[in-house]
Amino acid sequence: MVKSMTGYGRAVETVNGREYTVELRSVNNRYLDCTVKLPRSLSFAEEAVKQAVKQSVSRGKVDVFITLRAEGASDVQVTLNEAMVEGYLAAMKQMAQKYGVIDDISVSLLSRMSEVFTVDKPQVDEEQLLADLMSVVNKALEAYDAMRCTEGMALEKDLRSRGQTILDLVSQVEAGSGQTVIDYRARLYSKLKEVLANTAIDESRILTEAAIFADKVAVDEETVRLRSHLEQMDHMLSSGGAVGRKLDFLLQEMNRESNTIGSKCSDVRLARIVVDIKAELEKIREQTQNIE
Repeated sequence: MVKSMTGYGRAVETVNGREYTVELRSVNNRYLDCTVKLPRSLSFAEEAVKQAVKQSVSRGKVDVFITLRAEGASDVQVTLNEAMVEGYLAAMKQMAQKYGVIDDISVSLLSRMSEVFTVDKPQVDEEQLLADLMSVVNKALEAYDAMRCTEGMALEKDLRSRGQTILDLVSQVEAGSGQTVIDYRARLYSKLKEVLANTAIDESRILTEAAIFADKVAVDEETVRLRSHLEQMDHMLSSGGAVGRKLDFLLQEMNRESNTIGSKCSDVRLARIVVDIKAELEKIREQTQNIE
């Protein structure tokens, strides 16, 4: 299945007393560029998250945002360092008496002193924390991938439709190319008849000139290759996977064939059809920029 490079996915889940929120969003990029933003307490998980993204994504600029809210905050114990407080109090009272300054000692003042409080945090099992986080990351990736698949199906449908349009236009060029030679031969005959008046016209000369002209304006080789490229595009879309870069190279070949056809078409009507072909190829190119 063809996938879009743009997408969004989100998952929120509480695991073992911790609420994880994981968001992924991506835009077009030539290569895979993954950025992970997460809390300091989860910094050890950055590489694991990047590896999970790499397993699901081949191209695109992917931003991953992770937030953590600990439900078990009560497990953290904050205790008063009484010896430290008593030391600060004694020193402050001594300062007030010795220097005659106002004794404005308060709880808020003391609480700002260094080491007044001792904070004891429970030991964290990083392996378990990583496993919990990755379970939520994988759910966010599933939602993200589902959106990319949905957009990919729309892109594939559009590309197939435009490919069929080009095939129809190519058929018109092929039919018109033969008519161009017939019209040229008729004009040549008419011109010679006008110039030579009653003199007999050399039919072999007309046939030779028409053959030379036909060779100059023949687009059979180019239209056959263009049809072949369109079949390749159809095959790539059916095969799925990361085909965006291959399609980009294939489009360069299709543009080359259409330019050659345009240079050979002397008929105004055919030239307009070639312009339509180029317009469709440009639209396909724009859409291909969104495919992984």
